[in-house]
Amino acid sequence: MDQHPHPNPPAPVAPPPTAQPRWTPDKQRRFLTILLATGNVTQAARAVAMSPASAHRLRRRLAGTPFDRTWVNALTLHAQSLADPFNADPALAMTRQARR
Repeated sequence: MDQHPHPNPPAPVAPPPTAQPRWTPDKQRRFLTILLATGNVTQAARAVAMSPASAHRLRRRLAGTPFDRTWVNALTLHAQSLADPFNADPALAMTRQARR
């Protein structure tokens, strides 16, 4: 019995597209923590393997939410900690502000 090669071999199966990185709740929390510590969106985004542009898009998409408000508070508290040498820990200040 002769087997003839198939005249049209099947096309190779393409590998599945790689999953796009997502802003998970954990990444959002880590981003905001690093933003508070550094005051730098680029540094905070890269620390969680995301781009600064995607961080800004996320913030626009979540305008008015706790994520957006925490972003503003983190930058404000970081700036205050730089201006006030006696306020060495902006995270502690954020905790105090949240209790009010």
